[in-house]
Amino acid sequence: MLVPYDALLQLPSATMDNLIKEYLLTQVEDGSFSDTDEQVYISAIERCKQLLKQEVLVVEFSEDDESIAIKHKEHLSR
Repeated sequence: MLVPYDALLQLPSATMDNLIKEYLLTQVEDGSFSDTDEQVYISAIERCKQLLKQEVLVVEFSEDDESIAIKHKEHLSR
């Protein structure tokens, strides 16, 4: 089930940031941002927020395993 963007706006900002950070960590091969400048990391979070607003990225809740994840809209399970 997709979580509507308007519902995401109701989340505490820390919750939303943590969800985005989890997504970003899955996008990095070594699983860390230790070599990345903090400003780059902050920019990446802001970019994800923009992509969520534009619905390029979406938040999907899996009822099967009660997990939530950000995905590219084109990679949604059908």
